[in-house]
This record gives sequence, C-alpha cells and structure tokens, in this order.
Amino acid sequence: MLEAGGKLNGTLPPWGILTGVRPAKIAAEMRKRGLDREGIVPALMSEFMVREDKARLLADVNATEEKAVSLAARDTCSLYISIPFCPTRCAYCSFVSYATPAYLATLPDYLDVLCQDIERVCREIKESGERLLTVYIGGGTPTVLDGKQLDRLLSVVRKSIGDTRLLEFTVEAGRPDTVTAEKFDVMLSHGVDRTSINPQILDDGVLELIGRRHTVADFYRAYETARKSGIACINTDLIAGLPGSDAAMFADTVDRIIALAPENVTVHTYCVKRAAEFTEKAAVEGDRLGIYSYSGGDTSECVDYSQRALYAEGYLPYYLYRQKNAQGNLENVGFSKPGHEGLYNIFIMEELQNIRAVGAGAVTKLVGGEKEKIKRIFEPKYTYEYLKEHGKRE
Repeated sequence: MLEAGGKLNGTLPPWGILTGVRPAKIAAEMRKRGLDREGIVPALMSEFMVREDKARLLADVNATEEKAVSLAARDTCSLYISIPFCPTRCAYCSFVSYATPAYLATLPDYLDVLCQDIERVCREIKESGERLLTVYIGGGTPTVLDGKQLDRLLSVVRKSIGDTRLLEFTVEAGRPDTVTAEKFDVMLSHGVDRTSINPQILDDGVLELIGRRHTVADFYRAYETARKSGIACINTDLIAGLPGSDAAMFADTVDRIIALAPENVTVHTYCVKRAAEFTEKAAVEGDRLGIYSYSGGDTSECVDYSQRALYAEGYLPYYLYRQKNAQGNLENVGFSKPGHEGLYNIFIMEELQNIRAVGAGAVTKLVGGEKEKIKRIFEPKYTYEYLKEHGKRE
C-alpha cells in the first residue's frame, strides 16, 4: 500500500510506515534482540520501509545514546520545571497566550506557587528513594525572569535537592533578547552547566516575519555572553523550512553556527500547528508561504545539508523525535560533540526513568508500573489554572 501511494504521489515517506514520535525506541529494541549498528539499518529498511539514510541516522542515535541510557536505572529520576512565558509569540507557535500582557502579569504569583511545588516534589523524590540525575528548566522562555527572580528560583531548587550531585542542570535561554550577563552569573552560581540560545535562523527578514523580537546581531551578542560566562554546554536550536527561508539561507545558517562551535546543535523541522498564526493566515488567505509542503521541498534539502555538515565537523546525533504535520514527514535531531550529549533529552525521549514535572503545562511520567505502562500526570495547561489548582492542593 505504501509503495502504491508512492507511485501515485511520486514520493515515498522517508520514515516508511513509522508514525510514532520516538523511532529511536525501535532501534533500541533491535539492539536488545542482538543486532549491532550494521544489523539495525537493514532491519529498519525491511521491516518498516525506512529510507536508508534515515535508518543509518537512527542507528547512529542508538549508538551515541547508549552510554547515557546506561545511567538511567529504574531508581533514578529527572526533574522538569516549566516557565511558560515568552516575551513575544512566534508566528509558528500554537501557544497563543504565553506572551500576552495579562498572562505575563501572572508571573510573580506563578513563581511563588512554583517554588512551593518544587519543594513539595523534591520532598517526594527523597521519600521515594529515587536518585535525581538531571534538572531541566524549560518553557516558554525561562530567562523571561529577571535576575532576582531567576536567583530565587534556582536557590529554591538547590535548597530542595540538598547535596544531590546532578549529572546535568539545564536552564533554557532560548530568546537572545532575554539574555544578560547577570542571568548567566546567577545560573553559574547555582551550578547550572547547560543552556540553550536559539536563533532558529540567521536572517533578520525571516526573524521579523516569524515574530522574533531579536536580530542576528542580538543572537551573536547573547551567544558571546553565554560563552564568556563559562557555562560548560551551549545548545543552539535551528528550524528548517521556516516560511520566508530557503535551502541556501539555511545552509548559510548552519555553517555560521558550526563556526561558533557550540557543544549541541538541534535541528528541527518546521511543523504546522493548528493554532499558530501562520496556520490561521493560511486558512484565510491561502498558503502563500508554503507551510503545507508534504514532500518537504527545500526543507528536505535543509535537513540533509545540516546533517552532512554536522557529521563532517565531528558532531554526532544523540536524540531524535518526530512531530505530527512536520514538513516532508521529516524529523528533529539533536547533535552533540562527543561527551556533551544532553542527558535529559535522552532520558525523556527513551522513557527510561521517572520524569517529575512541576509548573503549568508540565507532564510527569512514571515508568515501570503495572505491565510496564507509563503513567502520565498532567498539570493544568495555563498559569491561571495552575494557580487555582494549587489552591486546591493547599
């Protein structure tokens, strides 16, 4: 049936019959069956009709993440802390209210409640006997907090986890326009060793089109600030296939990012999200920006180029996931310099340990329960709902 559809449409999906978010779990199962890297590739191609280059990519991810996977014993966990606020809304993002003035006005109360929740969850972790391996503060944009707010948050985290020696402590700083030297000094004083500064693409025209409030020059300043701070691991996120961009522009972005030598580079594929501004405009005005590109077009060239370039510079893929409605049915891949893999990203993708999560929109995942099913506990999506729910807990 897949081959018949391919003949009809003139293209075959690169991931064959795979539809799941986490294809690396399939490669891991094949490894358990005794297949090595070279055995996994033909197995993926024959059993799931995965294209050869994607099968090799998946086998490489499995090989790279193997050491990290061995750390995630069943008595370990990680902690995710949600800061669901942004300075502006990106036109490709489906979180409509994260950047509205009314939503941002809830931030002080949210921080009060969040700190209480962190203390509660950390007590539960200690009582359970679990070993906390990583802490990940994501969003939104955590660095929308000012220096004092960030210091308060990280102080509560440090006090709550006590003398726990973390393997990794990440604070996302995704928006260059929210980065300051003061904030990185605060991070370092509390043991943060990984951050992410995300240009998405290095073109001022596209940045303006997608609703970012920063320029390419702002990104370079933010990156230099992070590097000078001494933080050990910096990730940069890129998005292939953004409206207004093309393959040449994206290739130039990849080359310029590689020249900076960040420890991690994550290449995302543009994904059509139902409530995003771009999607709403396409419904009214027609798809003038080409967001509905089922074959991938330039996006496929962008992804292919980024992977070739990163491999050539010694980066290795260490985690991979897919999303619904991604252009060209393509993937998101995190690349790393050897020894700098983002542990939390691997742990959550492979679902090998409990992920304790606090904050609006956060999802706790408890693994290894009855019949090895994963239990998910969802926090309220929006901050005002989270604040109300917390009142019930008290």
